[in-house]
Amino acid sequence: MTAGKDGVMASAEAVPLRRWLPRVPDRFAALGAVLLVLVVLSAILAPWLAPYPMGELRPLEQLRPPSGAHWFGTDQVGRDVFSQILYGGRTSLFIAVAVLGVSAVVGVTLGVVAGYAGGWLRDVIMRVTDVFLAFPALLLSLAMAVVLQPSVNTVVLAIAVTWWPWYTRLAASMAASIATRSYVDAARCLGVPAPLIILRHVLPNSLTPVLVQLSLDAGGVILTSAALSYLGLGAQEPTAEWGLMVQQGQTLFTTNWWVVTFPGLAILVTAFAFNVLGEGLRNALDPRSGTARVVK
Repeated sequence: MTAGKDGVMASAEAVPLRRWLPRVPDRFAALGAVLLVLVVLSAILAPWLAPYPMGELRPLEQLRPPSGAHWFGTDQVGRDVFSQILYGGRTSLFIAVAVLGVSAVVGVTLGVVAGYAGGWLRDVIMRVTDVFLAFPALLLSLAMAVVLQPSVNTVVLAIAVTWWPWYTRLAASMAASIATRSYVDAARCLGVPAPLIILRHVLPNSLTPVLVQLSLDAGGVILTSAALSYLGLGAQEPTAEWGLMVQQGQTLFTTNWWVVTFPGLAILVTAFAFNVLGEGLRNALDPRSGTARVVK
């Protein structure tokens, strides 16, 4: 009898204790976060981590296999592949941040205005958005890149032009829902100006799904930028970029596999890290899980 009471008491004390314990993060999300931190740190610290300067040519060490002197081997002009990958991470991550930053600012701004204002302004913004969404994103990016001079800035512009409409639609749907909330109606009745209502109430509560989508889209942006560089429409020599490295080493895959394999793995790992981290954020911030909070 005593043991039973002790068991009940222990169970009663354990329940509230578990409520205060932090939630165990999704394992894949944690893995993605760790991988992403490693990729970002390696790119930031590339000048100190790289064993050789970026683009340093060593004609006498062409196509050396992986070894203690060159961890990932050397390419056809004697450059250290590991060093090039570290510096290439800077370019690829810069493109991802720039594209998503421009797309989010333009898309969220238009979407929040359209969702809050409604009427003819919403119709105009959403019809323009539909025009861009009517074209396949990669095809439109290719068309933009062909017209412009191949460079990193061209890649950023070409991808951003095709990416912002998705954030416009997402932000517009969220803003339209939030605009009907009671606290927004109360702010209108108190005479609060519309721009202040948007900044104080509508915009903050529209950002949660946008942040999740940003993390999910980062991997896609890196893959798209690598594809453009692979086709010769993106980064050019002497800039180090993963897609360009794959393009330069494609003919050596059967004989000198390391030249193309390691840059390809860098693209794969980074895209995987962003995707699983985005999935974890979406699960954590899902309103049905009770973790998402409304800012009032």
